[in-house]
Amino acid sequence: MCGFTREADLDGALALGVDAVGFVLYPPSPRAVTVARAAELARRVPPFVTRVGLFVNEDAATVEQAAREAALDLLQFHGDESAEYCERFGLPWIKAVRVRPETDLLECADRFRGARALLLDAWSDAWGGSGKRFDWSLIPPSLPMPLILSGGLDPDNVAEAVRNIRPSAVDVSSGVESAKGIKDVARVAAFISGVEHGEARSAG
Repeated sequence: MCGFTREADLDGALALGVDAVGFVLYPPSPRAVTVARAAELARRVPPFVTRVGLFVNEDAATVEQAAREAALDLLQFHGDESAEYCERFGLPWIKAVRVRPETDLLECADRFRGARALLLDAWSDAWGGSGKRFDWSLIPPSLPMPLILSGGLDPDNVAEAVRNIRPSAVDVSSGVESAKGIKDVARVAAFISGVEHGEARSAG
């Protein structure tokens, strides 16, 4: 669950059992927080919940500062970063790919094979989350690395996504908000319930 800006939203999501929380360190985003603010929020995160920093074409010094001050466990890169750049920080990382029909996801998986996963999002001209769903049929069945599904997920469609795509994880931000950067605890609870329902149907 990404895009936290307020303590109450973060505490509510943690109480409901999210596995990872993301802080957007990309100033143009409406969900952006400063490094100092990310560090304040990250201190509220208990052990065994992953603290993720989201970056877009950021300078290395800022990534290093954020990783250190917010004690990030995982780096998430949404820009034009090379695999070599993503590797340089010595932390686990994932690479976001904006998907459209001409996107070669097998080539992306090869190019970013050092990533812990590919995060697949809908194509948009702007960096970061689009809040839109992409055509899931574009995902090759033989993708040779873990997949995090993003893009337009919400409480109404996440069970279908989990059941049909069987991703390693799902990522959501706008789908559980009442306004940009403001999470709705009822939607968070419904989203998590949808994930669990989709997993149960897949297992069955």
